[in-house]
Amino acid sequence: MSEGLNLNVEEIFASKVFTFGKMKERLPKSVYKEVRQVMEYGGELSLAAADVIAKAMKDWAVENGATHYTHWFQPLTGITAEKHDAFVTHPDEDGKMIMEFSGKELIKGEPDASSFPSGGLRATFEARGYTAWDITSPAFLKEDATGVILCIPTAFCSYTGEALDKKTPLLRSMEAISEQALRIVRLFGNTEAAKVVASVGAEQEYFLMDRERYLQREDLIFAGRTLFGAPAPKGQELEDHYFGTIRERVGAYMKDLNVELWKLGVTARTQHNEVAPAQHELAPVYESANIAVDHNQLVMETMKKVAGRHGMTCLLHEKPFAGVNGSGKHNNWSLGTDNGVNLLDPGDTPNANIQFLLVLACILKAVDTHADLLRQSASDVGNDHRLGANEAPPAIISVFLGEQLEDVVKQLVETGEAAHCLEGGKLETGVSTLPDLEKDATDRNRTSPFAFTGNKFEFRMVGSSDSIASPNTTLNAIVAEAFCEAADILEKAEDFELAVHDLIKEYMTKHQRIIFNGDGYSDEWVIEAERRGLPNIKSMVDAAETLTTEKAVRLFEKFGIFTEVELKSRKEIIYEIYAKTLHIEALTMINMAGKKYIPAVVKYAKFLADAVIAVKGAGVDASVQTALLLDVNTKLAAAREAQSGLEKVSAQAETIEDMKEKAFYYKDVVKGAMEALRTPIDELEMMVDKAVWPVPSYGELTFEV
Repeated sequence: MSEGLNLNVEEIFASKVFTFGKMKERLPKSVYKEVRQVMEYGGELSLAAADVIAKAMKDWAVENGATHYTHWFQPLTGITAEKHDAFVTHPDEDGKMIMEFSGKELIKGEPDASSFPSGGLRATFEARGYTAWDITSPAFLKEDATGVILCIPTAFCSYTGEALDKKTPLLRSMEAISEQALRIVRLFGNTEAAKVVASVGAEQEYFLMDRERYLQREDLIFAGRTLFGAPAPKGQELEDHYFGTIRERVGAYMKDLNVELWKLGVTARTQHNEVAPAQHELAPVYESANIAVDHNQLVMETMKKVAGRHGMTCLLHEKPFAGVNGSGKHNNWSLGTDNGVNLLDPGDTPNANIQFLLVLACILKAVDTHADLLRQSASDVGNDHRLGANEAPPAIISVFLGEQLEDVVKQLVETGEAAHCLEGGKLETGVSTLPDLEKDATDRNRTSPFAFTGNKFEFRMVGSSDSIASPNTTLNAIVAEAFCEAADILEKAEDFELAVHDLIKEYMTKHQRIIFNGDGYSDEWVIEAERRGLPNIKSMVDAAETLTTEKAVRLFEKFGIFTEVELKSRKEIIYEIYAKTLHIEALTMINMAGKKYIPAVVKYAKFLADAVIAVKGAGVDASVQTALLLDVNTKLAAAREAQSGLEKVSAQAETIEDMKEKAFYYKDVVKGAMEALRTPIDELEMMVDKAVWPVPSYGELTFEV
């Protein structure tokens, strides 16, 4: 307790990060000025400056116990990768080891590129790849059993120049939206801004469970989710876990997690219990998109690491347990100039804020035009279990604006002018000792996949285990395109005021179908969305084709974010990841059924058979025991038949060479066979003596943390 009271957050924050402050202390003024210039406005460092920075960075790292460095990058696996190299060089003539780190080693690395997903961009024998220092994201120290490692955030590309990572396209998209957004703000007289920054705050949901119980379940170990499991008597029905009192063990974990993240410069701010039992959330403060992506990877990694110290396991899968809410990652996205203007701030009178209305109209146009791409950007295998399951946004993209902005849009569409806007007013509590509250002009909508929330948009579809790089790359790209097209028109206009009003009305009229403020969980919305012509893409593999449509290729190539070859490779990787993931899950189910569940049920069936014989031998009615034995045997036979069926279709899937065909076979055939095996085993769990059931139950996993 005293340690917590003495914790100085200001002192420990970013203590493991090579911050601007540390650079300023350790670098000559001219070098510091050069590195800040490149960070802020682009360009290349001189090799001389790079050498100075590398030495200062190495000295700082060594002072803090580092022995190795790594180029820390984000391949298309969705997680991070690192190869550690020691600072040591050949000993000098006196046998003394010298610690060195050059500017060349800082700027460029050369990891093997053949064993990462490439979607056909690289053959196995074509191994060379390069990592390039992302100067805009600060280096940091990681400390674990391997020691202290200096981590240098980098991009990763192939020998032939294609992006093999999540970071490179993101950085390209950030430059694209900055360039196009600057054209918009220039039209409104802002000549001081030098760039526009996409800022992101990613809320992270997760589950915690006791590690000993976790290790008793192969499905959790190999698949990250329960492939079997009957519901517990209590789930989330009473809504008592959400924002409830945090358990002591979980609270201790959260405290240590915050400390570790603060040391890494991650602005962990909010923590609370989420809806499902054993589910929790952490939310950071906003930062530039590429740093937010890096930090979210550190958040996920640190969550897992700290959980182990507390005898727990952190699950980041989107749907670890059937029947209770899964986990998402709300991607809060905004745009601001470097001189302090938030382009998504409507102000007190949004109806009169023409710059905001143009930005809003462009975003509506972007989301409507590329709803399929935005949906694809949030696709992963686990998210297929969550989206549209009445616990997360539906698979249909729509935009929530709230009553105030919806009314403004309606006025603009109908009359071309927005003469007024709805006011928030006062909320009277009715209690004399409580103050009346200023009420917002609009409510929130948790069923919306893309919701305006005051001065930002919240993209709620992203999966909890997924990288936020792809959603933000896509968001930046589609909005950059809309800004570009608007600027092309307005820059040529003779009467700017008239032209901008006409363009806002045109965009809002044409794309108002994307606005929906109602219940996204309702069946009626599915029907209405179809009537409006909005896409309803239900799975990861169905979404893959959106990457290589003519409009997608045109969009990404226009701004140099992806080439058509890079897009095709990513589509191939989607099919490959989906097929491999379901293959692992199917094999895990077959293994668990054959080695755990079926033997346990056979043992229990023998116990029942012995009971029938014993009861009959005593001259007593054995109808209950007999009926139970028959019921168990029937379900046991169904489980064995389903196991054989899953073995057959899984083997068949692996004979399919075309990756797209294989992925769809897993979705359409193998997935159904997996459900067919799960059903009788989950039913048996409710019948078989707990003493012989081979794995911990849902209740033990989620309530006994």
